Order: sequence, then C-alpha cells, then structure tokens
Amino acid sequence: MPWRWITRSLTWSKESTKSSKSAQPRRRPSRSVSVAQTMEDSCELDLVYITERIIAVSYPSSAEEQNFRSNLKEVAQMLKSKHGDNYLLFNLSERRHDISKLHSKVLDFGWPDLHTPALEKICSICKAMDTWLSAEPHNVVVLHNKGNRGRMGVVVAAYMHYSNISASADQALDRFAMKRFYEDKVLPVGQPSQKRYVHYFSGLLSGTIKMNNKPLFLHHVIMHGIPNFESKGGCRPFLKIYQAMQPVYTSGIYNVQGDSQTSICITIEPGLLLKGDILLKCYHKKFRSPTRDVIFRVQFHTCAIHDLGIVFGKEDLDEAFKDDRFPEYGKVEFVFSYGPEKIQGMEHLENGPSVSVDYNTSDPLIRWDSYDNFNVRREDSMEGTWAGPHQAHKPPDTGHCYNILLYCPGPYGSP
Repeated sequence: MPWRWITRSLTWSKESTKSSKSAQPRRRPSRSVSVAQTMEDSCELDLVYITERIIAVSYPSSAEEQNFRSNLKEVAQMLKSKHGDNYLLFNLSERRHDISKLHSKVLDFGWPDLHTPALEKICSICKAMDTWLSAEPHNVVVLHNKGNRGRMGVVVAAYMHYSNISASADQALDRFAMKRFYEDKVLPVGQPSQKRYVHYFSGLLSGTIKMNNKPLFLHHVIMHGIPNFESKGGCRPFLKIYQAMQPVYTSGIYNVQGDSQTSICITIEPGLLLKGDILLKCYHKKFRSPTRDVIFRVQFHTCAIHDLGIVFGKEDLDEAFKDDRFPEYGKVEFVFSYGPEKIQGMEHLENGPSVSVDYNTSDPLIRWDSYDNFNVRREDSMEGTWAGPHQAHKPPDTGHCYNILLYCPGPYGSP
C-alpha cells in the first residue's frame, strides 16, 4: 500500500474509505483509537501517509479553533508514539505557537493560502526534506497545513520532481505515490499559479526551462473581455503589484462600462522593473461601497519569462478561473520591454473616452495591503501555558533565484 488516507480512523486504508459505513477498522493500541475517535467527532482533520516517510496533516481554513487545538494535541501524541523523535515538522501555514505541540523540531515555511511560495522557498523545502530523510532511515517528514490543500500539493509535487533527479531508482514507488496524491487530492482544488510554479521548478531542474537573466520592465497590462462585477455590467478595476510579496505599484481605479469596451489597458510609464517572484492582483472597487473584490490574481517568476509579451487565459488566472463573472473568452496580456522608456507604436492600446481613471490612491481601501500581517506569530495556546519555547528554525537561505540549479539537484549536508 503506497499511501494511506486517514480521515475518520487512523487504521483505514484509502480504499476502505470508499465504503466507510460498513468498514471495520483493525485493532490498534488505545492511543490510535483515541485519535480516530477525535477525528470522527470533528470530521475536519486529514492525516495522510503519502509514502511511508512523508505524512500530511491538513485542516480546512474553516476548522474551529477548539477542534483544531484538540486534534493537534492528539496528533502530536500519535506521532510521538509511532515515530519518537524521528520526525521533522514542516509548517506550510501561518506561524503559531500551537504548532510546536506537534513537535519541538519545526521548520516554518508558511506562505499565504491559495498562493504559491517563492521559487527559492520551494527549493529550500525540497533541500531540507531530502537532507532530513537522507540522514537516518527512520526519519520521517510531517507536512502541516491549515487551509486549502494547494499548499500541500506544491510541496509534494515539487519534491516528486526533485527526488526524480536526486534520488535512486528504487524510490520510484514513492514518486508514484506522491504523483497519485497530487493528482487525486490536490490538483482539483489547486490554483493555476501553484501549477505554474510546479512547472517552473520541474523545468528548471530538468533543463527544459532556461533561465532568463535579462531585466524586464512592465509597461502594459491588458484585460481582454470585461468582467461583470457591477449590477449593470462592467467593473472598476485597479492593480496592485508585489515583488517578493512587497508592494511595488498601485494603479488608479478604472471605471469601465460592460458594453462600452471590449478590453481595458492599464499603462505603467516609465516601465516598472520586475525581478524574481511577482504577484499581480487585480481588484474591483465596489461602487458606493467601502469594499473590494478580487477579479483575478496571477503569480509568475521573471527567470522563466523569455518573451516580451505573455498572455494568461481565464484558466491560468487564480480566482477568475472559476468565477462566472469573468468571461470564458477573457484573458490578460502583459507587455514588457528591456528598458523603462516608453514603447513606441503602442497607441492602439489607449482606452476609449468612456473609460475614466481615479488616481486617488491615498484611499485606505486602495492602499490596504492584505499581506501586511501574514507572518505575525499567533499567541494561541491550548492551556494558556507552555512546557517550553517554540523552537522554530529559520529555513535555509538558498541565495538568488539564478543560482537555484546550484542548490536543488544532488546531495546536501545537514540542515
């Protein structure tokens, strides 16, 4: 059995969950029964042995704190009884003291839910996993995530590609198990940017993607097809651009009527220099309301961009790919150059007279950064007191993105 899917009982295999009402779990020590009963009561925790040495512990973002803390404690006891001190916990979610209850050995690699991590962070995670698993035959890795399973999927898929290069042929069964877990349990709920970064990582490792080391200046973002975010059609979009999760640009607010335009162009002059991991988020500012909605979100890495014009279809855009308000034929086009100077001959991209722009970016709603407090450590605890300090280790620094190939393939030393 390459991997076990455990939701209502720690002793059921993946296959047995198909008929869970009639299945009879095998007997195990009382601790396993206790954990199984806890999970059966909450129906929130997923604990998966993806392989014999890679374990996934996952909660939905909607999980109640009381159940989360209770189950976390039970899981810690189960892992301790089964694996002793031979497991290393990788926290893929927000930092919080509760996680140390799983184990004193914690690596905090968290990033925002429904997003993709930096390319270098993916490399760091794979390197740390490989180092730990190679150090001792009994060592196991526990991946912890609270939120969408997409975060778990990025790590599992990336390590699958990593181990395909660095590991021996006799681990082919483990790689098949990781592939099966990713395709069956993660791919259906993942975001397009997460799939894109797995593709980047695989391509960079295999050499099918060559690194671009030229500077890229963004001049135009063109939305082909106008989303319907207002009752009468149209939308009021504005952009926020992040580099390494730090805001570097905020556009004005464009007022677009649904029947007046077939596309909208947001121009940045002089061109905006972009390098590394880029996140572009397009919001809709609601009319006469102090709220905003996400129209689409897209993440990419400049080292994998080789053309001065790239197009993302609806299926490539986070959030929009499953939003009926975004037209099926809709797409977003990016126009780059190798310098900040205005690109000549692009007058045809200018918006018509029916498009107005409000450049009042001092509005708190426009300036508000939804990632400001992501890494503020939560002060939650189970009983209000702690047996010892949280021993989170700083993830290894892999340096600049263009050196990723020097860090990822091959064997490594101790973390």
